[in-house]
Amino acid sequence: MVIKCKAAVAWEAGKPLCIEEVEVAPPKAHEVRVQIIATALCHTDAHPINPKFKEALFPVILGHEGAGIVESVGPGVTSFKPGDKVIPLYMAQCGKCKFCLSPLTNFCTKLSLVKNPIVDQELMEDKTSRFTCKGKPIYHFMGTSTFTQYTVVSDINLAKIDDDANLERVCLLGCGFSTGYGAAINTAKVTPGSTCAIFGLGGVGLSAIMGCKVAGASRIIAIDINSEKFTKAKALGATDCLNPRNLHKPIQEVIIEMTKGGVDFALDCAGGPEAMRAALDCTTAGWGTCTFIGVDSEIRGLTISPVELIMGRTINGTCFGGWKSIDSIPKLVTDYKNKIFDLDILVTHTLPFDKINEAFDLMNQGKSIRIVLTF
Repeated sequence: MVIKCKAAVAWEAGKPLCIEEVEVAPPKAHEVRVQIIATALCHTDAHPINPKFKEALFPVILGHEGAGIVESVGPGVTSFKPGDKVIPLYMAQCGKCKFCLSPLTNFCTKLSLVKNPIVDQELMEDKTSRFTCKGKPIYHFMGTSTFTQYTVVSDINLAKIDDDANLERVCLLGCGFSTGYGAAINTAKVTPGSTCAIFGLGGVGLSAIMGCKVAGASRIIAIDINSEKFTKAKALGATDCLNPRNLHKPIQEVIIEMTKGGVDFALDCAGGPEAMRAALDCTTAGWGTCTFIGVDSEIRGLTISPVELIMGRTINGTCFGGWKSIDSIPKLVTDYKNKIFDLDILVTHTLPFDKINEAFDLMNQGKSIRIVLTF
């Protein structure tokens, strides 16, 4: 049967989200309807409502970093049952395509390899929506749409997790933490004793610091234009903290001097052209690796000279931290329970869902790391 519930609907760009009553249709074949218990905000959720982002589809229910409980399952679903605790995943894992079968990537052919991921998976497999509001169909977002009390996702966009998992914390595994932590471990492949530079100390950047520490880096240089973030960065393993606005020369030059030639690994979690350029510049010749994690929705390109690569530097990028989603998320939940890493330190605010626009303001003003909304 159709469920009527509360959701935050984005009707157009540049306007606050509207708390509306929506109708959520039952799951069809190989779909699962999930009651969302907690959802966090990520800067990716802000991109579609930025008037400068021209690819967005409206109206839409945003949100992609959530956790909940299975309410019902559609025909053909065998891996989930009502009552299961789950995390929706924008990075699908069908387990059958050439990408899923390869150990070299976490991509899946369910994802478009030509579209921006932010406007991909905007409808279900049958090209229709499960959401209706005021008689109008509402677009899905990244195959997840967690800014609603109930959502419908494909069974290949969902991970079953331990029954005793704290959903108000493990929801961060749906994007931010997994992306930063995995970027260091899986994509950059940080090595023991290495030097690292992390640009941008939001939830993703702080998670990257945790990944570098777990990987055994001996020096972790944290960079942000907000010095208030340095306390958390040091608590998580940063050995040095730099604010580019307090320096008398470009940040890359300072890092090259500090490290006698550049870092082994640079991870850019900020996404702006200046940070991306500085991240590449501060890596050592010979073997330095620069990993791009965050990308500003307005960036249109980055100029790189072939000489930089000929000199032995490597550039790579990561999506969802390189994790094969359905296989890896349950293991990360177990690692959190075993205190391998700390999610609690990333959560600066917990607010009721109705205050979602206040949460966006806090995030956009740089006053939060991760904000968790609860129903």
